[in-house]
Amino acid sequence: MSKKHHKHPKTKIETAQKKSIISRFFSKIKTYFLTGILVTAPVGITFYIAYKLIIYIDRWSNAIIPPKFRLSEYLSVDIPGLGILIIVSSLILIGMFTTGFLGRFFVKLGEKIVSKVPFISSIYNLLKQVFATFLSGKKTSFNEVVLLEYPRKGTWVLGFISSPSKGEIKEKIKGKVLNVFVPTTPNPTSGFLIFVKEEEVIRLKMSVEEGLKLVISCGIVTGDTAEKLKENSK
Repeated sequence: MSKKHHKHPKTKIETAQKKSIISRFFSKIKTYFLTGILVTAPVGITFYIAYKLIIYIDRWSNAIIPPKFRLSEYLSVDIPGLGILIIVSSLILIGMFTTGFLGRFFVKLGEKIVSKVPFISSIYNLLKQVFATFLSGKKTSFNEVVLLEYPRKGTWVLGFISSPSKGEIKEKIKGKVLNVFVPTTPNPTSGFLIFVKEEEVIRLKMSVEEGLKLVISCGIVTGDTAEKLKENSK
């Protein structure tokens, strides 16, 4: 009887150890599976979106190019990305032409004509300024990430300082005023511009890129999360 009594606890311990080993095994498998998703999903989705974009541009370019000028008409196989190559080459040629004397003349003539059209001129000037800003090759327009108490006291939003306010706005508001862009989530390309006194913002150490990631991910991806993702991908 005493022997049986001594063996019983050992059996329980062995069972518990086996369960612990199995539990750790499946826990590892789960970790590897989630890491696999973490590594492959962003890459896979990115390539899928790029592929769809290339196909869309190819179809769009084929629609605007006359059939006799399409390279696909003279090739036995379809080459993905051929439309992009044609568009890029065309834009380079247009750029070369417009930098010359004759090209600048036609551009100025076209701008004069457009400026005479009431509604169209406003759209053209706005788009020209936007493209000139983003394609100028200069440093990003946003300088710092800040916190603002908005739309009410005790509620905070993330904002990006574009520049200090100047001109009439600076004259009308006493003190140093900042131009702050408050983006919407998850699409940071839309949002609204507010003018805030410098002492009413809390400056953050995070970079503009980290701030944008935070907005796009709806607050899921923070600076710490980004560092962990980098470590897991190594």
